[in-house]
Amino acid sequence: PPPPAPPARGRGPGHPRQRGRGRASPAADVAGPAPVDWAAHGVALAERRTFVQFSAELCAPCRATARVLRDVSAAHPDVTHREMDVDDHLDLVRAFGILRTPTVLVLDAEGREVARASGGMNRAQALAALAVADPGARPASVPGS
Repeated sequence: PPPPAPPARGRGPGHPRQRGRGRASPAADVAGPAPVDWAAHGVALAERRTFVQFSAELCAPCRATARVLRDVSAAHPDVTHREMDVDDHLDLVRAFGILRTPTVLVLDAEGREVARASGGMNRAQALAALAVADPGARPASVPGS
């Protein structure tokens, strides 16, 4: 019999450059670490949801995403946004498996990750990430993905 074929190479849905591109994933798709003391990292949790954005200093999409998340947070008094530099928070980067910037975690009021999105976000995508994270909400595709 002929030898088995080598594994296929390409950029299918499982390839790191294709996963999470502009989509908010519900927590069931995300493996988070043990509970984090967010206050020790300077994150004040909001009443409903908190956007924690992992960014890098020289990342243009990070700056654009930060503006969007600040605007969305300003429009929703029960939502906050905290931007964290990956170089200053390597413990969290490793614990949460952050592979690219920006990566946005959506936390509930207790600090548990309930959704995540990787890559730049526009307003519709940020609102979709909040909808995916809400209890009882049906996970929705992020517009424009």
